[in-house]
Order: sequence, then C-alpha cells, then structure tokens
Amino acid sequence: MGRVLFIIFGGLLTLWGIHRMKKDDALFGKSQKSKNIFNLILLGQASGIGQFLSGIACIIIGILSFIIK
Repeated sequence: MGRVLFIIFGGLLTLWGIHRMKKDDALFGKSQKSKNIFNLILLGQASGIGQFLSGIACIIIGILSFIIK
C-alpha cells in the first residue's frame, strides 16, 4: 500500500512541478527556461524544476520497490 502511495505522491509532485514551471516568476531571466533555472539554483527543492525532478525520483523508487521487494 505504501508503494502505491509513493508512486501517487510522485505523480502529484510531477504535475505540481510542471504547473510551477509554467507559472513562477523570478527576479532574473528573459525566458521562462532561464527563470526556472535561476529558481532552481536559488530555491532548490521549492522550485518547479526541483519538484518535477523529485516527483520523477519518487515514481522511479516506487516502481523499483515493486521489482526488488
């Protein structure tokens, strides 16, 4: 049960990260890509890219936990 919740949580983190990458604003950067990279460097996990990557990591770990048992 915990493994499935971990995969669902990873999916939610991934979707929220995509949403944050599209909507967040930053102090520097002309394009949205450069703003997202600046937010990742400044904020780390709290940025959209950080949440997106953490969501992917949660999904991968959840799938691996089914395989390894």
